[in-house]
Amino acid sequence: MPSKLPPSAQDILKADFQALVADTEKLLAHTASLAGDQADELRLQINESLVRARETLQLTQESLAERGQLALDATEEYVQSNPWQSVGIAAGIGFVLGLLATRR
Repeated sequence: MPSKLPPSAQDILKADFQALVADTEKLLAHTASLAGDQADELRLQINESLVRARETLQLTQESLAERGQLALDATEEYVQSNPWQSVGIAAGIGFVLGLLATRR
């Protein structure tokens, strides 16, 4: 039986924004009938949802930046380890792009 994977940052962010939308819809639906403490409680819930969504968005941004840096480091290492193959790959891509550009 495969183990359940933990939710990704993208899944968490999606869930937080769905909760934010639901809370906002609830606020709009109840604005006319709520007063005092009830309105304050609902605003507090929406504010907490916004804070969670912002935190998750920040974590997602940091995770993507870290993964991008890892990919960049791996590419640099490959190019330094295999300079002639890298030149050949770049030349091949350039040739194909040149062919495609001249066809138009």
